[in-house]
Amino acid sequence: MILYTLLQWTWGFPQTLAGFVYFLLNIRRKHYFFHGSLVTLWKSKSSLSLGAFVFVSDDPFFYYQDYKNQYDEKTFSNMLLVHEYGHTIQSLFFGPLYLLLVGLPSILWSFLPVFVKKREKYKISYFSVYPERWANQLGEWFSKEESIGEPV
Repeated sequence: MILYTLLQWTWGFPQTLAGFVYFLLNIRRKHYFFHGSLVTLWKSKSSLSLGAFVFVSDDPFFYYQDYKNQYDEKTFSNMLLVHEYGHTIQSLFFGPLYLLLVGLPSILWSFLPVFVKKREKYKISYFSVYPERWANQLGEWFSKEESIGEPV
């Protein structure tokens, strides 16, 4: 855990600094640790990972209605956390390039209307493409807990 924190604050400094700012903006929210990362339960429709900081939505099903009939809120929220934790591992791999190589593609895939429409039209899972699929795999590998798969 010490190595994880040290690497996030050095090699992953840009995103960890941004995460720290978001943490300060959400200081009054609930916080806890998950495998070295500092998790904040925040009032947002989406979740976010920035270096050693993870922000998990207080409404985990907002964007993922297809999962609502499969999981209770606590289970799905934890699976989402494992996914976001996977992004923190990507931060360790890419260091200062994380925001460009993972953050930007993730944000574009998530919110750009052309991709939103494509996912809806062809029933493509958000978690089916890089870097989301890889975040699931890394989160599961390093946490030994279940992440988000394809909805059934």
